[in-house]
Amino acid sequence: MENTQKAAVRKLKLVQRGKMDITFFTLVIVILTIGLVMLFSASSYSAYAYKNNSYFFITKQAGFAVFGVVAMYIISRIDYHILRRFAIALYVISVGLLVTVLVLPPMYEGYQFKRWITEPINFQPSEIAKFAVILLFAHFISLNYKKMEKFTYGILFFGGLLIVVCGLVVVEPHLSATILIFCIGITLMVVGGIKMRWVAGGVIGGTALAAMVILTGIVNYGGDRIKYWMHPELDPRGDGFQVLQSLYAIASGGFMGRGIGNSRQKYLWLPEPQNDFIFSIVCEELGLIGALVIVTLFALLVWRGFVIAMRAPDKFGSLLAIGLTFQVGLQTALNILVVTNAIPNTGISLPFFSYGGTSLMMLLAQMGVIMSISRSSTVEKT
Repeated sequence: MENTQKAAVRKLKLVQRGKMDITFFTLVIVILTIGLVMLFSASSYSAYAYKNNSYFFITKQAGFAVFGVVAMYIISRIDYHILRRFAIALYVISVGLLVTVLVLPPMYEGYQFKRWITEPINFQPSEIAKFAVILLFAHFISLNYKKMEKFTYGILFFGGLLIVVCGLVVVEPHLSATILIFCIGITLMVVGGIKMRWVAGGVIGGTALAAMVILTGIVNYGGDRIKYWMHPELDPRGDGFQVLQSLYAIASGGFMGRGIGNSRQKYLWLPEPQNDFIFSIVCEELGLIGALVIVTLFALLVWRGFVIAMRAPDKFGSLLAIGLTFQVGLQTALNILVVTNAIPNTGISLPFFSYGGTSLMMLLAQMGVIMSISRSSTVEKT
């Protein structure tokens, strides 16, 4: 506790002078590069068909990637402890943005989802909420980890913070982001030291709550998604269309794939191939071998992130790295499970691959935080 408090109140140095984890940095750059190549391949035809410019999506994404990598490097040089000062404020701001997006009109007329703020830039507040929850939980747990076994602090306090965010996100409705934020929060609470019997009770209660949300119609599209997940062939031209086209793409890729640029499903068969279902195009063009290589790269990235977390000089850095790494790993796993129809479609993007500039920049900035923690570890050793 004494070391944690010292780390929290010590005089901060703006610039980190330690060596960053080259393995982690290399993995990020390799995955990002492959993601950009596959995004161009997946999006070129739909960009030409709808935007009259084959380079529409890749040009924007590449620009955001450059800014994101620069931001990642700059953030890696900044002492991550300075983030403590913004933990509470960022959480409050993220909640405010989530409330704001609910009172704004939908992005498109007749569109039931309210997930985006379009002015002055187009972004999803849930992306900020993910980081806000990780930062706030890491901050409070590291300062008061001895209280985590107490029900009032370990469960009620953190559970309350988590319910506020998840409650706002689920009514957007955005099930994938809700699941992701909830799992991240629970994971940090478990790592922080809450009793496992409370975790078991939380899982049962969470499952019951999710069932109630779907059955009562709060998320009125949940029941249909489960129905067409199990039997997409019941509506092959409607709600089951995207899932079926995704499975066709994966199956046609075979063992070695059709080759980069040779996908058939991207020719307006698979809806929005540059977004949530880009991994289907990856499987079609690179085959099972290519897909396994990409999965392995993500697994190595997650492994290296946890190594950095275990080597962090304090609990705050360790919890922060665990939360950020777990986010990437879980989001990747959920996306792959969705496109292979192993779980219902929840509308979740594939990190570093799916189109979305602000999301990519946010993700790369978070990778910079992990690299800052790795630099701090080498400073502590010297």
